[in-house]
Amino acid sequence: MDHSNHIRLTEAEMTQANLEGANIYGPDDEKVGSISELIVRNPDMLAVVDVGGFLGIGSKTVTLNADRLDFMRDESGTVHATTMMTKDEMKDLPEHS
Repeated sequence: MDHSNHIRLTEAEMTQANLEGANIYGPDDEKVGSISELIVRNPDMLAVVDVGGFLGIGSKTVTLNADRLDFMRDESGTVHATTMMTKDEMKDLPEHS
């Protein structure tokens, strides 16, 4: 997927309704996870991410600062994010509690 033409979300669009369920793609455009929840702790926004597994089975849930993600909409309007982290790097993060 070529993300270069996708429109970045504005600050006002960075809401739970828009971001929860969004897929996350790594540096080689591999799907590395999806956002299951957002936690807002001013001034930070944390993304709870399901990494790996299939249909939620065998996945690991981790938390990372949302500023490590670049949120955008594709041509069909679907919100997703990119990151420089690989799936293995995400799996190495501490489990969300």
